[in-house]
Amino acid sequence: MTPVTLKDIANTLGISITTVSKALKDYPDVSKKTRKLVRETAETLNYKPNSFAVNLRTKQSKTIGLIIPEIVHHFFSNVIKGIVAHAEKKGYLVIILQSNESFELEKKQLDLLMNNRVAGILISLANETGKFDHIEAIIEQKTPIVMFDKIAKIINCSKVVIDDRSAAYNATKHLIDIGCNRIAHFRGPLLPQNSIDRFLGYKKALIDNGLQYDSSLVYICDCGDNSFEEGKINARKLLEDHNDVDGIFINTDLVAIGAITEFGKLGVNIPHDIKVIGFSNWFMSSVISPSLTTIDQPGYLMGKTAFKQLFKEIKKLKSNEIVKPKTIELDTALIIRESTKTNNLSEIK
Repeated sequence: MTPVTLKDIANTLGISITTVSKALKDYPDVSKKTRKLVRETAETLNYKPNSFAVNLRTKQSKTIGLIIPEIVHHFFSNVIKGIVAHAEKKGYLVIILQSNESFELEKKQLDLLMNNRVAGILISLANETGKFDHIEAIIEQKTPIVMFDKIAKIINCSKVVIDDRSAAYNATKHLIDIGCNRIAHFRGPLLPQNSIDRFLGYKKALIDNGLQYDSSLVYICDCGDNSFEEGKINARKLLEDHNDVDGIFINTDLVAIGAITEFGKLGVNIPHDIKVIGFSNWFMSSVISPSLTTIDQPGYLMGKTAFKQLFKEIKKLKSNEIVKPKTIELDTALIIRESTKTNNLSEIK
């Protein structure tokens, strides 16, 4: 069905297109009677304004772009909820795109958003992204962009993050405090900043507490989705390589759940034989048996905060104000469950 145009409304009422346009915009030089008649006719004909054409004329848009590595992911789904809920309150629509951890796809998606003249962009970088010319180009075009979760520290834009290094330190320290002496780490890919920081936090906690860092105890989960299967694979490798490990800090809950599942099949008792801690606090981490100790990462709050910062920058840009990028750091929390259970919880320092 062909969309109804201003011309269709004008022809129906026998008035000019200019009068119809002014009436719909509530111009005072059009009589109240005509304005009412035009609005009623537009509703009857199911007229929908062409928002893209309006954007071209006004150079303003009520749409923002969101690029995330994965949509079907507990953490990112919560981020999306936070962004969409608060964008809607401000009258903004959100275009959601999934990069699949691909640098090339991420670049194409940014081009798509810019071609559609979005008012601003929210992005969590793909694991493959190691160059940032495509991000710099957007900043040079004065389009507000806010990074969250997986970010690039060298890019001069606003960011919403957690202290991954400190959170990983606390996770590893928890294992040490409950008596673990030989602690492995299933880390993420080498490139993302959050994966790097979690590894560094793990390593520092060992050194600060008098334990030797052993690179052979670090297993890389380098598949794009940091998956359940990788947790199973690395659990088997760990048992083949080391029979003295008594604790593991794992980069994400999904990998940790995969590891716990495989350990169960192989007759390893969690937490008696090996204590396991994950990262993110997925829903599944609380229902798996044994339930998973983890670091709570506030996804909804991160989405809400990222949108609020982007909205501030959009408003400043419209007012020709100077936008000063800022980094907002959100708190995390250690959630202790069965996978690190001790006989005497009072012994935890």
